[in-house]
Amino acid sequence: MGKTIIISRGELMDAKDIGLSIARLRKKCGLTQVELAAKLNISDKAVSRWESGNGFPEITQFPALAAIFGVTVDYLMTGRHSGITIAGNILADIVKGIDCYPQIGMLSNIGNIKMAVGGCAPNTAIDIAKIDRSIPISVIGKIGDDEYGRFVLSQLSRNGIDCGKVVVSSKSPTSFSDVISIPSGERTFFHARGANAEFCPDDVDIAGLNCSILHIGYILLLDSFDQEDPKYGTVMARFLNEIQKRGIKTSVDVVSDSSANYKTKILPALKYCNYVFMNELESSMLTDLPPYKEDGKLNIESIHSTMKYIAEQGVKDKVIVHCKQAGFCLDVATGNFRVVPSLDIPQEEIKGSVGAGDAFCAGSLYAFYNNYDDTRMLEFASGVAASSLFAENSTDGILSKAEVEKLIKKYRRKAI
Repeated sequence: MGKTIIISRGELMDAKDIGLSIARLRKKCGLTQVELAAKLNISDKAVSRWESGNGFPEITQFPALAAIFGVTVDYLMTGRHSGITIAGNILADIVKGIDCYPQIGMLSNIGNIKMAVGGCAPNTAIDIAKIDRSIPISVIGKIGDDEYGRFVLSQLSRNGIDCGKVVVSSKSPTSFSDVISIPSGERTFFHARGANAEFCPDDVDIAGLNCSILHIGYILLLDSFDQEDPKYGTVMARFLNEIQKRGIKTSVDVVSDSSANYKTKILPALKYCNYVFMNELESSMLTDLPPYKEDGKLNIESIHSTMKYIAEQGVKDKVIVHCKQAGFCLDVATGNFRVVPSLDIPQEEIKGSVGAGDAFCAGSLYAFYNNYDDTRMLEFASGVAASSLFAENSTDGILSKAEVEKLIKKYRRKAI
């Protein structure tokens, strides 16, 4: 019987299994035992012992081995990635309910004020955690050393999310948005970039990641990641390439910004994405094809053409577009195009829509993680997005998997 080693997560690993993993990764990198030994400054006999299952590397040698092979330490020890990591914008939403949106120079009454988490990282992470508590979820981003930052961390922690990789800025406050909400549920956002503008690839310990999917957002709202890169086009593209080389699938989301250069900031990253999420307006900025017809109905043909264009930029697996009326998925490998109308939630039951986009992403990522087919994925994602409408903030309305499935059966779908 082979020897065993206890790793940080309490699992027992057999020496033979680790040896086979080292041998496989060494060969994948095109290295001989002698060459690997030279890189580690050890004898080739030691490498031979490992690969035959007659011994382990010293614990201090695992990080060096992982770096050489381009994998995480956990992957080297277990042979698998697990969980989902959500990276990117972290902020506090200060939600202010008003009776109407005033004309310039006029007054509107604020009825209530509430604080909630906001941004891709906390919204999507908390949503997935609420859907299924058994999935390991971690968050990566940057906050300030202030009340808003401590509030966000407390909300992540209470949902069982690993926030140990969240970096604290020494000079910038936590990003925040004043969210102005009118009775219909429509929102307007006034955003202070704060620490999110500092967040950069140097804040991410790529070698320490142990996840099967890394989702990051939002492109156009992460200043350092949106910067130009001479080789890859953008820093985001370079970052995603590094993540994919670790055997981790990559996923991106985009923010709506009417003043941004979508093509310059988004197109370079697509080549290094497994999954791409955009709403109908964001995606149309890449092709100038209108997502709506003159009568206001969805132009499904234009949306399909836009998604095919996005796929042609190098996306590996799926292109997903979502809007109030429907969700769309294009499978890159097969070309299969799926459309699933949104659940038709009565207007009087809707309390807010601020988190619907992130909720749709969360439902989709959960579905990808569990190998749902495209139709089931869109149906489930629409259910998660619908559940978010029953709360004023981004995350309070999110239901468990079983409750989402009940919701899907309760309401009919919109006609498109």
